[in-house]
Amino acid sequence: MSGMMQLKSKVALVAGGTRAAGRAIAVELGRAGATVYVTGRSTRAMRSEMNRPETIEETAELVTAAGGTGIPVQVDHLEPDQVRSLVARVDAEQGRLDVLVNDIWGGDMYLKWGTPLWELSLDNGLRMLRLGIDSHAITSHSALPLLSRRPGGLVIEMTDGTTEYNSRYRSREGFFYDLVKVAAQRMAMALAEELRPLGGAAVALTPGWLRSEAMLEIYGVTEQNWRDATERQPHFCISESPLYVGRAAAALAQDPRVARWSGQTLSSGQLAQVYGFTDADGTQPDAWRYLPEVEHAGRPAGDTGYR
Repeated sequence: MSGMMQLKSKVALVAGGTRAAGRAIAVELGRAGATVYVTGRSTRAMRSEMNRPETIEETAELVTAAGGTGIPVQVDHLEPDQVRSLVARVDAEQGRLDVLVNDIWGGDMYLKWGTPLWELSLDNGLRMLRLGIDSHAITSHSALPLLSRRPGGLVIEMTDGTTEYNSRYRSREGFFYDLVKVAAQRMAMALAEELRPLGGAAVALTPGWLRSEAMLEIYGVTEQNWRDATERQPHFCISESPLYVGRAAAALAQDPRVARWSGQTLSSGQLAQVYGFTDADGTQPDAWRYLPEVEHAGRPAGDTGYR
């Protein structure tokens, strides 16, 4: 689908498009021909509190190189005035908004896996809620009047984990993180109801075990030799590149029947089976089937049958 430039007349806003899934989604929307506004806090002139090297300018350049038009705009999505100015600019320059991807996060530095609530920093936990929930609500509040001006608008709320997986396993990974990721799924459900009478749709989308820039650094590998990390963590065999979820988002944006998914939480592995796309290596990893059936079940690592 992406090679057909089906989004050539469409405008997308990838909020939180600096790196990882957000960057890949922006690029794949661009590959399908879209004009993509890429927002975030990290620019070549300054870094966000995450203090990572990736920038919105780099993402926008990748969008343009892929065949779209990338436009970087520095925005702190916790600041309503900045978000309102962003949407006013999109309206003035394009007169439309067709796809909103809410991928704002930036809370990784506050994560402490497996630590009970009362042993966590309350300030850090509340900051995570602000970064991962408030930012999405603020962005949707400003952007949806423009997106809903035409029928067919799509909101993609980025989350972590399927509805089934999160109901069984996510809570063991931390009180605040669980709230953030489940909240994104609930936001998609609520927005689906509100957009339906206007001809729009909203979904939540999750990658699997994502080989983000930070994850590759944690394991001391690159995208080219990532399988070397399975010596340290055998279950990393089910991981996927950001390209995979980027292709999932682009497939949704190009689907004239995308409303059939509205209100649901979808995964890259699930959508690969429907739309026929693959990861960079030509496989179709399904992490959310693998994790409960293999890792949580205590079975030996191995991705046979899950790719």
